[in-house]
Amino acid sequence: MKNRLLACSTALVSTAALGGCALLPGGPGDRTVTVWLMQDSVSDEFLRTFTEAYEYSHPGIELEVTFQEWTGIVKKVDEALKSDEAPDVIEVGNTQVAQYAESNALLDLTLESIRDLGSDDWLPGLADPGSINGSQYGIPWYAANRVVIYNKDLYAQAGIEGPAKTRAQWLEDTEKLNTGGNQGIYLSGQDWYTLAGFIWDEGGELAVEEGGGGWEGALHTPAAIRGMAFYKQLQALGGGPADADEQTPPQAGVFAKGNVAQIIATPAAATVIEEENPALKGRLGYFPIPGKSAERPGAVFTGGSDLIIPERAGERGAAIEVVKALAGERWQTELAKAMNYVPNKTTLAPAIEGEEATAAMAAGAAQGRATPNSPQWAAVEADNPIKPYMTAVLRGGNPSQAAKTASARITAALTS
Repeated sequence: MKNRLLACSTALVSTAALGGCALLPGGPGDRTVTVWLMQDSVSDEFLRTFTEAYEYSHPGIELEVTFQEWTGIVKKVDEALKSDEAPDVIEVGNTQVAQYAESNALLDLTLESIRDLGSDDWLPGLADPGSINGSQYGIPWYAANRVVIYNKDLYAQAGIEGPAKTRAQWLEDTEKLNTGGNQGIYLSGQDWYTLAGFIWDEGGELAVEEGGGGWEGALHTPAAIRGMAFYKQLQALGGGPADADEQTPPQAGVFAKGNVAQIIATPAAATVIEEENPALKGRLGYFPIPGKSAERPGAVFTGGSDLIIPERAGERGAAIEVVKALAGERWQTELAKAMNYVPNKTTLAPAIEGEEATAAMAAGAAQGRATPNSPQWAAVEADNPIKPYMTAVLRGGNPSQAAKTASARITAALTS
């Protein structure tokens, strides 16, 4: 039997219980399916439960799971895909699938998606990035996205009874909150993921695919400029810097000071907030980013992971079965409960009812999107022209001209 070594991780494995590293549960198997998961993506308890159940119901199959660090993972996966010893299943970021698919080294899972996995109900922000030229290479696994985190005490002081359902109401409420030394919202000037949602709500895009597979930046379109105009209105109702992103300084730390009514972040920021200011524990609320009408929340960037199978995987058939299990209803429900993730299907949202933060994410994820599905999109983010564009507009620059400059830079990065 192969040693199924679980990579050491204080976040995932109790060193007291496991002595630092340990073998995953299960007995000897005739065939071993090797799986790469990303650090912190699942809890040790979830992994043990899944492995025991899967190996019990699939006699002769042994799962060998290794955790990988996000740092340097693109190069490591690229090398693995070229290798004759590629892992059988790999967890990847949802926006990375196009980059890996470009090498023609991924197994086409379109049939399984339609026949076995109910792909019609998948979250678009996970499914769309995994689909390349009509073929499904990435199977949606889990999602997380931004919501509005708010200070319930400051809402009560302002006489606001509940979260806004529309952009217009949100602006009115935020203006009421932005008084008496309090910030209505702390929104950094270069939070381009949040801007993307406003652009999508207006019918715009960050970039569009042209004939022949080429891509062009689209920030200069009227719809995208409208999205930036709304961002500017909202950002002005607080003290966020025009020339920095949400990590400079970390916005959770700013919120923790107690005089900020709202931030836009994933619910995970609440842990940091409550650690820095225990007085806020139990005083935080969550709601989906409002849309233009009350019928549905605003669009959001959907982060999360897809599962891929290398073309050179030694156990392709068995790997497909593992992916089908992980992406299926039972284990999607268990994963959502264990990790406070959004399940991969809109129809599974009831699994996290009663969890205010996760339910808010799920409502937004139904309107979720991902970055342009170009293999070169990473080059755009590496020297991101959207950030200085946003700063220029917030400082009073000509929106049209600044957008044209940014669009040209995006086009250049996507065609290099």
